[in-house]
Amino acid sequence: MTTFWAIILFFGLLIFIHELGHFIFAKLLGVKVLKFSLGFGPKLISRQIGETEYMISAVPLGGYVKPLGEEIGEELTEEEKPRAMNYQPVWKRALIVLAGPVFNLLLAYIIFSVFLSLSYPVAIPDLDSITTTIEDVMKDSPAMRAGLKKDDKIISIDGISVNDWGEMSEILSKNAGKELDLKVKRGADLIDIKVVPEPTKDKDNQGREVVVGRIGISKKMAAEIIQSDSLISAPFKGFQAVYGWSVLTVKVIGKLLTGAVSAKQVGGPILIIDSAAKAASAGVFTYFNFIAIISINLAVFNLLPVPVLDGGHLVLFSIEALRGRPLSDKILNVVNRAGIALLILLIAFVFYNDIMRVIVPWIQKF
Repeated sequence: MTTFWAIILFFGLLIFIHELGHFIFAKLLGVKVLKFSLGFGPKLISRQIGETEYMISAVPLGGYVKPLGEEIGEELTEEEKPRAMNYQPVWKRALIVLAGPVFNLLLAYIIFSVFLSLSYPVAIPDLDSITTTIEDVMKDSPAMRAGLKKDDKIISIDGISVNDWGEMSEILSKNAGKELDLKVKRGADLIDIKVVPEPTKDKDNQGREVVVGRIGISKKMAAEIIQSDSLISAPFKGFQAVYGWSVLTVKVIGKLLTGAVSAKQVGGPILIIDSAAKAASAGVFTYFNFIAIISINLAVFNLLPVPVLDGGHLVLFSIEALRGRPLSDKILNVVNRAGIALLILLIAFVFYNDIMRVIVPWIQKF
């Protein structure tokens, strides 16, 4: 599979499965679907089949299903109302919205179950492998001489908070031969340790020899390995794998929100494209494993209680159920605009991260 088609399949499959969930449940629950689009913006290709227009649109960063009566203030005839989204009971609307993330989890479940049935294991990383917790201290290293120990967690360097291993390593690398003040959490105690990163020869992204700082520590690489010993147990183990990755995703989002993991680690479409291309070149197993993981990430992200996301809609439905009536169109408009603004800020942020992590290093090669 070429890189181009691997990327097309990656995005196409994830978007299609998500929107298919919304589409199927809308149809099953009697809601008229006007449009089913892969992508946003101007339509490139479209075809009317029955009452639905199926489209491929210009911006391949998502998709949408447009049911009748979804838009605020949309005028409907009496004949249209029984099949309009906003005239359905709350439970029907909630099921239609929830179906998108559920289908993403279902895609991951199918992939994991197939892997497990073929005796391929599914690995779920330990969250500590993302943080600054030390797994091992090398003998006679600067870290050992300074007094660092296994399971120590580095909180800050020279007063600068470090929230993940990559951020910490970058600071250490740039300070070869310089004494640094570390704030370290050891059990319930906070201690101060001074360490001097040892100048070490390495190669940068362009293959040039550079001198970087190393203190001789390694991070945790622990992971829960899920395996199946038979075709019968594979479907049950598949549930375990999806659950494990979902819990990990929720924990990482929680650490991002609390600052325990640096927001610099958040990636967007450019990073995903780069990672998908690398996964495809590594083989079918790695490629589809990556699809499953991102599909779970997409499901969890869409369930966040943010207006315009599926989770935001579910929150509004819950409020409506408790009040016994929907919020006013004025309030809904304000909420939706706030959600769109927040989403635009998030997109701008992840694109910035992508540019700094993928595009800039690529440009520097030339």
